[in-house]
Amino acid sequence: MDTKAIKHIAELAHLKFKDEEIESFAIQFSGIINYVSSVEKLSLERIEPLTRPFEAQNVVRQDMAQSSIPKEDALLNAPKRNEMFFKVPKVIE
Repeated sequence: MDTKAIKHIAELAHLKFKDEEIESFAIQFSGIINYVSSVEKLSLERIEPLTRPFEAQNVVRQDMAQSSIPKEDALLNAPKRNEMFFKVPKVIE
């Protein structure tokens, strides 16, 4: 990766760097590209793609209807209420 490419990437990202920083980035990016290219050379034909690095199984419970507490009990300690609802300050204008 050359400094021209680094300057172009920096321009696309609306970033400004000093010339010595750009040269340093060129060396770092070249190392990253070399590493990725070494991974691309691996034979992954028998390897199945993973969605996560370990086996996981979703655990869910049965959804069963149950009776709830009576409205009066739910509203018992409400600071403000009317016959059936909690009263709260208006949030959206």
